[in-house]
Order: sequence, then structure tokens, then C-alpha cells
Amino acid sequence: MNTSPNKGRRASAGLVSQTISQARSVLITGHVRPDGDSLGCMIALAHLLNRVGVKAVATAERAGLGGPGFLAGVERLITPESAARRRFDLVVSVDCGSFDRLPPPIRPLVERLPSVNIDHHRTNTLFGTLNWIDGHASSTGEMIWRLARKAGWPLDAVAAEALWVAVITDSGRFAYDQTTSATLRCGADLLKYGVRTAQINDKLYCSFSRTSVELKRRAFRTLSVSENNAVASVTLTGQDFEETGGTKADAEDVIEIPRSLIGNRVALFFYGSEDNDETRVSIRTRAPLDATELARQFGGGGHARAAGCTIREPLSAARRIVQKTVSDWLAGQPDAPSSAAE
Repeated sequence: MNTSPNKGRRASAGLVSQTISQARSVLITGHVRPDGDSLGCMIALAHLLNRVGVKAVATAERAGLGGPGFLAGVERLITPESAARRRFDLVVSVDCGSFDRLPPPIRPLVERLPSVNIDHHRTNTLFGTLNWIDGHASSTGEMIWRLARKAGWPLDAVAAEALWVAVITDSGRFAYDQTTSATLRCGADLLKYGVRTAQINDKLYCSFSRTSVELKRRAFRTLSVSENNAVASVTLTGQDFEETGGTKADAEDVIEIPRSLIGNRVALFFYGSEDNDETRVSIRTRAPLDATELARQFGGGGHARAAGCTIREPLSAARRIVQKTVSDWLAGQPDAPSSAAE
């Protein structure tokens, strides 16, 4: 176990950049099943560090990366199992809100080695030796951009495109609540390096595999609406993924099906199976509802409008538990703004 006296210490971007720059060999990890923010940050940070002479490698399973899997640098990822067998003197985690969201083979390394935890989830559990957490940032990608600028690590097209994907996927293409003037300054700076915005937009938002389309079709068939349209949910089972050959990455935007309904305040996406005692739940809310209030009731976390949790129950039982919890919770929340149902 990591017995460092600094375990759980909050840190500034300056201390984080100094710590990383002084390391000899750095392992960079994100959360399991990395999304665009996590993957983009891993690729960008590893690339930036190698350019300035710090030996760094990023780890993730290449299978099931979804849309962001086109990024240059994906080919240099090593598997978590391979990473666990190599020697490092520092582990950097990006966009990972809690220790149990790290890839399982990486967890012993984080327990044993000094670690830096960089994240924008306000529910982050501070599992690193040093923890730079900014719950107001649009994305961890925005934080890595700030870190690079502070440390003097020169950007190039590879790093800029990886960070662009990180920022736009977590900011909803600069549309979500946590988009600020700083987010736009970040985007403007990245564009100086020739980011292929139209091509990236087409790959992420306009090009879907037949597997992804089939999963959406199946999810549409499960749409359930309650509380006078305020709550809506969709479900994909383990069998759906098995029959289509799909992964969670193929279903990243399924949550937008219930969220797109007029009047929706809480959108839920359940994925799991009856022969497994674990069900994953994605949660989206509209202002002023806080999705983390729901997720925390089940040990999860995330952001005010987007959160998630794991229910230690089979799918049907998890659905009943969550929907009852949502109904009770919603009854005590402020009424929706008048524009929400228009």
C-alpha cells in the first residue's frame, strides 16, 4: 500500500507539473472503458511528456474505444495487464473519479507508487498521492491544456487533436453548463495547431457502425416514461451486447434517447443482465436537478447534469430500486422551469 504522508493531498497545477516533469518513467491511465475525455487526455499527456524527454506511456484496452479510437497515438497504448508488469516511478490518472474506476490491473500500482490524480469530477475521492481536482472545468482535457501551458510543454497537432476530442466530448461541443470563457480560450488555442474540426465532428457525431445503430434501435424499444414525462429510461441487456457484438463504447449516446423527450428532467440508461448481480446506470438531469445527488445514493458520482453509479443487483431489481428512488427524490425537488416543457 502507498504509505506516503501526502496520500489524499490536494495539489495545484504547478506542483503537479513539477512532480510529473521530475519523474523518470510515467504511466498514464484513465478510467475503465475510457470515453473521449479520458482517452484524449491519456494520449495527449503521454505525447507531450515524451516530446520533452520524460518517458511516458498510456494504458487502456484498445478494443471498444468507440468513436475516439481514431486518434493518433491509440496504436501506442499498452494494455493494463502489460503495464502492471513494467516498472514506473509515477502513475498519473486522468478523468477518473474514484479508485475503483481504475482498470483493475492498475490499482495495485496506484496503491504502491506515488500517484497524481487529475480530474474534473467534483465527487472525486482524492485517491492519489497528489490530487489536482477542478470541479468547475468543462473537462479534464481543459485541465491538461492548462497544465501544458503552465509547464511549457509545446503543443503540436497530435496533442491538440487529442485534447480537442477530450474537450468537445465532455463539454457537448461547447454547449454544456460548465463551458466557460476559459473553455473557449482553450479551444481557440488548440485550433492554432491545425485541428481537423470537420473531420473529427464527422467521425464522432455523424458516423455510426451498424452495431451502434442496432443497439440504439433496441434501446428505443425499451423506452419507458413516467412522472408526467419527467422521468424516462432505456435499457440494454447483456444479451443485447452479446447478440450484436457491441460494447459500451457503441452505446455512448443511448442516454440521449430518454433525455431528448420534451419535459424530461431525469434520463436513465440501464445496462446489465439478469444473470449478473451488477447493473450500471447512467444518469442525466436538467437544471436545477443535480445528478450527483442520485448517483451518490448508490455510491456513484459525476457531474451536476451527468453522473453514474453501479447497483449491486440484477437488471430488473436495479431498475425497480432506482426508479422508486428517483420518484421519491423528484417529489422533493423544485418544480421545473416553465421553459422545460415548452
